[in-house]
Amino acid sequence: MENFDGKSSVDEIRARFDADVERFSNLETGQTSTVDAAISLELIAQAAAASLEGKKTRRALDIGCGAGNLTLKLGTLCPGFDADLLDLSGNMLARAKERVSAASKGTVRTFQGDFRETDLDPESYDVILAAAVLHHLRGDDDWQKAFAKIFSLCKKGGSVWISDLVSHEDPEVEKIMRARYAQYLTNLGGAEYCKKVLEYVEREDSPRPLTYQLELLKSSGFDRVEVLHKNSCFAAFGAYKL
Repeated sequence: MENFDGKSSVDEIRARFDADVERFSNLETGQTSTVDAAISLELIAQAAAASLEGKKTRRALDIGCGAGNLTLKLGTLCPGFDADLLDLSGNMLARAKERVSAASKGTVRTFQGDFRETDLDPESYDVILAAAVLHHLRGDDDWQKAFAKIFSLCKKGGSVWISDLVSHEDPEVEKIMRARYAQYLTNLGGAEYCKKVLEYVEREDSPRPLTYQLELLKSSGFDRVEVLHKNSCFAAFGAYKL
């Protein structure tokens, strides 16, 4: 039985991100505490853009949009789509709306709230994006319901693209990858920075292995999965609803 006692509540997560907008507003680097953030951002945008090619209507949902980096990156490759931006944080959402609206030719709508509880139109999105958000899910039931909702929102012929913190099936491999991540953080900002990041990861996050999420995408109804990139505790991947 998993124990999530002591994990941050939705309100606590919202408060932290309300106070951290600037760190998530760099289109070139993404979130630097994420290994290979810029590479994952580019690969997801390229895959999502390719999936939109030739479609008459093009509508994207960015779950946990933060300051809008992923939607902006997609827009540089595939201009003119309509974007729905969703985030817990009102401050993040305001920044994302400002940035995406300034760069976009399409309609931009915003939704503030928890993705799991937000009322969105079923089968209405050609592309669904989710960067650094799903690791806040908790138990298996929560993961299953979230992925089932993502599938229900995706149009036939659509796709979902995810970039996130992941764990590992084997405890020894998990130790190796966490040690590599700790070294990355130390090299990036020193020992105190590493300690700070790992403390909020422990407090806020409950990631699942990449293998678990790929299997869950398939069991939720997606027909084909793709792995774009993986480095230590981070992965970029997606799935198609054919």
